Amino acid sequence: MGLRMDPELLAALMRSGPMGEPGPAVGDVESRRKNLTAGMAGVAASREPVPGIERTDVSIATADGAELRLAVYSSAMGDAPGSAVLYLHGGGFIVPLLPIYDGLMRTYTKRAGVPMVLVDYRVAPEYPHPIPVEDCYTALCWLADNSSELGVDLQRIAVMGESAGGGLAAGVALLARDRGGPALAQQLLIYAMLDDRTTGPDPQLPPEYLVFSYDDNRTGWAALLGAQWPRDDVSPYAAPGRAPDLSGLPATYIDVGDLDILRDESIAYARRLMAAGIPTELHVIPGLPHGFDMLAPDAVVTQRVIETRLRRLKLL
Repeated sequence: MGLRMDPELLAALMRSGPMGEPGPAVGDVESRRKNLTAGMAGVAASREPVPGIERTDVSIATADGAELRLAVYSSAMGDAPGSAVLYLHGGGFIVPLLPIYDGLMRTYTKRAGVPMVLVDYRVAPEYPHPIPVEDCYTALCWLADNSSELGVDLQRIAVMGESAGGGLAAGVALLARDRGGPALAQQLLIYAMLDDRTTGPDPQLPPEYLVFSYDDNRTGWAALLGAQWPRDDVSPYAAPGRAPDLSGLPATYIDVGDLDILRDESIAYARRLMAAGIPTELHVIPGLPHGFDMLAPDAVVTQRVIETRLRRLKLL
């Protein structure tokens, strides 16, 4: 019978345009930026405002002298819970910060009661590896260095991200471990880009259901890793699925749909984390493609997954 998409997600996908149509050519970064920006602008406009959340914009300097922008979301009541989440946005490593994340951060902050720090990291191909992950690590160090002023407990900091941001979150966790940097209480990896070796195709996955295609994946990794990719000497801080040792990492939450080309690398990473003795929670949700929570935020299954993420955030 094969894998089937959740009916609400299928309806949302059909509304977004013809299914199975060929996307931009491999390497066409600008078309992908244009398409995703246009699609997410509509999603952002449809979101209801989230009251009671304050946003503070901060600019910090990177090691190479660039300006890195952060947005800190917290309760307007000022009742700092002591925990905080560094959030790294998606976009295949190639798409800059999108308007949808403002509403998303307000929603997470409101519903979980945990301040969120959104990082506007620099993206490829203009800024290839290691710049994006180093930007994100710089933001983590800033959060730790300013924990007293922000009312944050150093023992209750998590890193979280989806898609490319999930891969960057895993890379930041590896950097923090290897550099003796800020301790992380959790990493939350949402349908994360963890391994550049996922080039497909998987015969189990119907091509018309691939919201994020193998061409998209190849484009993102080539932009991040440069013209010499694919190759064997890819840094694990770029592609955490290549890390030889996963011991010493924080407790981990992973979720991914079973119609996502990143499903198997998420499962493999979770298995290796568990083998390394890391407390790991893995959810593989039937009927869901990549980006399901952006595609159909109000779907019943989406809300169920969001509640699971919120439960983890509330444990911080």
